[in-house]
Amino acid sequence: MAFCVGLWLTIMRLLLLTAGVESAEQVITCDINHQQVHHLHCGQGVIDVTDALYGRSSSEVCIEPQSHETVADTKCTRQGTLDKVKIGCNGKQSCDLFLEDFRKPDPCVGTSKYLLTNFDCMPAITAVACEMSIAHLYCGPGHVIHVYGADYGRRNDNICQYKRHRHGIENKECIGPNDIVANKCNGQNKCDIMASNAVFGDPCPGTYKYLEVAYSCGDKDENQTTYLWYKVAQTGKSSLLGIFQLAFNIFGNMASCVGICSKIVLVATALFLATVVNSVEQMTTCDSDNLNVHRLHCEGGVISVDQALYGRSSSVVCAEGRPPQQVVNTQCAGQGTVDALKTECNGKRTCMVNTNTFRNPDPCVGTFKYLQTNFTCFPAITTIACEESLMHLFCEAGQVISVFGADYGRRDRSTCSYKRPPNQLQNVECLSPTEIVANRCNGKSSCTIRAINSVFGDPCRGTYKYLEVAYACFFN
Repeated sequence: MAFCVGLWLTIMRLLLLTAGVESAEQVITCDINHQQVHHLHCGQGVIDVTDALYGRSSSEVCIEPQSHETVADTKCTRQGTLDKVKIGCNGKQSCDLFLEDFRKPDPCVGTSKYLLTNFDCMPAITAVACEMSIAHLYCGPGHVIHVYGADYGRRNDNICQYKRHRHGIENKECIGPNDIVANKCNGQNKCDIMASNAVFGDPCPGTYKYLEVAYSCGDKDENQTTYLWYKVAQTGKSSLLGIFQLAFNIFGNMASCVGICSKIVLVATALFLATVVNSVEQMTTCDSDNLNVHRLHCEGGVISVDQALYGRSSSVVCAEGRPPQQVVNTQCAGQGTVDALKTECNGKRTCMVNTNTFRNPDPCVGTFKYLQTNFTCFPAITTIACEESLMHLFCEAGQVISVFGADYGRRDRSTCSYKRPPNQLQNVECLSPTEIVANRCNGKSSCTIRAINSVFGDPCRGTYKYLEVAYACFFN
């Protein structure tokens, strides 16, 4: 048993060292004024806060432009911070917290403080279907669907807003979890479900809604083993007792060392390859009506479209409820689809395309079609600092920052929107790239930069902006 676990630990350590990147997420917001917003986000999955600190535990974090006296106390901690962050963020894909809510009582008067949060993003495939569209969940042969969570309604006005009137997307507090998708799809190889009020009820009449689903593919043991590896890597469990504890909680016993170790090796290898070779995503949108929106998204990095099909290449995809004659033609492909998707989506973190764009000319009259895109997300740590806030980029000892890209302005209405009037969020076409962050931070182990017009210029006066940076940590 000891040899088995030792081998397991050695493999994990080597993989993490070779990858050269942290697997957990960390956000640090320096507390410099009353406008500071702490923004957490998971592109795929949901937030699981593991640790949080308001105060100061390091003399190297958020030190610009502070004096030595204000950063000397490194044992400053406000009680209840972890619980407060968990309540505000756990189970959500994104959340905003005001640092002003953590200042009283002041844990150390005269010390410059910051809010630091470590969190995990539970791994999942995320699918979004706009109202009256069909969500298609699909796993490869020999694998089944396992739904982590599903929500129907609206949590922001950036998703499924294509050509929608403002009043139909302004209600952003009407989304809630439900078990309908899990009850229908769990254990199946594929599953289609309509995002409609008839299926889920209407949480907010008059609002254009969407269905958001997070799921994984695999059998029960594979899901458990993947989660075990994930939690060991994220929590940093390095003792035999800690690993036994995690494994026992998930598997119930440790009777089959060989079986578990072999699965861990396979899963670890797959995760390592995904880290090095980039993540490959697939999005499928069934073309049921003029309202269907095809949405691609990369949380950490940018989209690179590899393949795209409008038509039909499979008799099982988007086939539920369709007569056989509408799904039998699997040689149907519209011309120019991949070029159109590349033009619209390459180089962006998010893009939305209406399937109606591809209907003329119809590549196969009488066949029920779908739009399917395979794309790669260039891996990166993505961090956001709201205007007037300080962004802190940080790598562990022996590693240095490499900035992939940085943008200042605004590309959507939901990011950094906490307690902001609508007129400051309306302009979503003012975000532009900047090389200032790369020039200042590349090659350093840590770097602090303020998201402010005096540094980056003002691309849209009157709009509340933010700085968005994608970077990685590599061994020097």
